[in-house]
Amino acid sequence: MHELIKFVPAFPLLGFLVLSFFGRNIKKEAIIGTIGSAAVGASFIISFLIFLSFAANPPDSPHIVSLFTWISAGDFSINISYQADQLSILFSMIITGVGFLIHVYSIGYMHGDRSFYRFFAYLNLFIFMMLNLVLASNFLLTFLGWEGVGLCSYLLIGFWYDKKFPGVRITWTGDAGNKAFIVNRIGDFGFLIGMFLIFTTFNSLEYTDIAGIAAANTSAFENTTIITIITLLLFLGCTGKSAQIPLAVWLPDAMAGPTPVSALIHAATMVTAGIFLIARNASLFALSSTTMSVIAVIGASTAIIAATIAIVQNDIKKVLAYSTVSQLGFMFVALGVGAFTAGIFHVMTHAFFKGLLFLGAGSVIHGMHEEQDIKNMGGLKKYMPVTYKTFLVAMLAISGIPLFSGFFSKDEILWYAFSNGSFLLWIVLAVAAFFTAFYMFRLLKLTFHGEERFNTKRIHPHESPKTMTVPLIVLAVLSAFGGFLGIPYVLGFGLFEHTNLMELWLEPIFMDANIILNHTAGHDIHLSEYVMMLISVAIALLAIKAANSMYSDNLEKSKKIIRKFKSGYSLLWNRYFLDEFYFKTIVDPILSLSRSFLWQFFDMKIIDGIVNGSAQLTGSLAKYLRRIQSGVAQNYAVIMVAGIILIISWMVF
Repeated sequence: MHELIKFVPAFPLLGFLVLSFFGRNIKKEAIIGTIGSAAVGASFIISFLIFLSFAANPPDSPHIVSLFTWISAGDFSINISYQADQLSILFSMIITGVGFLIHVYSIGYMHGDRSFYRFFAYLNLFIFMMLNLVLASNFLLTFLGWEGVGLCSYLLIGFWYDKKFPGVRITWTGDAGNKAFIVNRIGDFGFLIGMFLIFTTFNSLEYTDIAGIAAANTSAFENTTIITIITLLLFLGCTGKSAQIPLAVWLPDAMAGPTPVSALIHAATMVTAGIFLIARNASLFALSSTTMSVIAVIGASTAIIAATIAIVQNDIKKVLAYSTVSQLGFMFVALGVGAFTAGIFHVMTHAFFKGLLFLGAGSVIHGMHEEQDIKNMGGLKKYMPVTYKTFLVAMLAISGIPLFSGFFSKDEILWYAFSNGSFLLWIVLAVAAFFTAFYMFRLLKLTFHGEERFNTKRIHPHESPKTMTVPLIVLAVLSAFGGFLGIPYVLGFGLFEHTNLMELWLEPIFMDANIILNHTAGHDIHLSEYVMMLISVAIALLAIKAANSMYSDNLEKSKKIIRKFKSGYSLLWNRYFLDEFYFKTIVDPILSLSRSFLWQFFDMKIIDGIVNGSAQLTGSLAKYLRRIQSGVAQNYAVIMVAGIILIISWMVF
């Protein structure tokens, strides 16, 4: 059954080619949407069949399916080959499953768009590239997918290239696409250099070879400088794709793209590429305690910074964008403390509830005739009941309310941060969790409850069509019950051996890394785990109560608090001035140097001077040489005789 893995990326590629070449001639949007959605749906079905096969007969080692030799030079050879194991199949199901729902949703959301076929072609291309990223058996093919999703992100963020998008030094959606592309190139450069060092160190780019060498030579590699440098360079690439400090500034501006793009690329799939890369190379990262500590600290810092910024945002999509950055921080903390399964589990639950939140936001924007400012909303509950109910489910999940999916995955991260990391890490994440519940219910209150703050004569809110609400309902079910795939052992009260099915599924993937980190198998029930769980729930409930109290119908209490903490509010509103800092210290100096030195001096005077000067020199020489061509035969004879005399003199003397 694992041989079918080669068809998983094939269908989205086929969909992209069909829509690219023939989409312009297909007049009915329903046909275009069906082609794009069916391509991704077929990939999900194949992924699910492979999953069932693995569940029935768990493989002892990854299955490598090789298609053809890509590069062959001397002893170096790289194949286009896919690796079928528990990690790649899980990610492929998340990508294609959530991707399929977003494709269906897009049929209604993008209705009437002038480039309807182009949008679905780009979505299919993105799915193809993302599947190559997670299914690849080697670093080079992963890097191809890595760069491919970066290209697709650029194309989709700037899809409405002629639409204005206010931001820091950003005017159009195309500017936002450029920002995402350029910032990601910084991280990608780190990934590329890290890959070169991996080849020189391990003489291979195959994941199985590298993992085997690392596991067999733990004492030789553990905490060595070369391993630390390699893993830090790979992590730099992860900070770009997964929007972590210092490369997190691109993601909020990526909201310039259509909302389905935000849901697919910037909530459920592309931004988790960094999580996948570390998880795929868990045994390599486990060899460097320095890198693991850096990952945990960067993740915790990103989680708290992004969460505090989100509490003052008024654009419905930007609230969710900063929430995504914050939740990715939680995932990196899990990886940094060695809780690899918990990090991957949160990737899955986050794909459910954050994808739902973005699609719900798109439903609100669609029903409010493109209005995105939550200050101009309010009272939408009665106009959009399905959107409201599903939105509420997602908010309960991300806030960590018991029995919803986010409760299981986020609580597991908090516990591992406390038990494997440090109390300080737990404090930072607990505060970030408080702000998460707070800004989410602030968003719910200002959008769906209270008085109507929009122009009722101009705007007539309405529920979205079935093509948009059905995916919302499906994701709501997954957001509500998806967490039961990872019930912690402590909630089984020791009565059941395997309550955490996610841990059982991924155990073979992280076995070597757990041995290196000395994480022993088995479970113990600790009273402190119950206490931490109760504290995290109490934090969420307290945050919800604070949001409901602060953002009452008349909003007077919130305005008074804002006036009281004006300087702090300004700091958060301006996103800690990170964009301004980067422009002041990096962008503007580079632009200034480029204009004054590289362009006006080096380009115009040196380069152009050489080109124009050579032409002028040639013209001047020709001006004097042409005087020889006088037309007087006697002069030609004198020159010939002089030449003969010079040649004879050279030969004689």
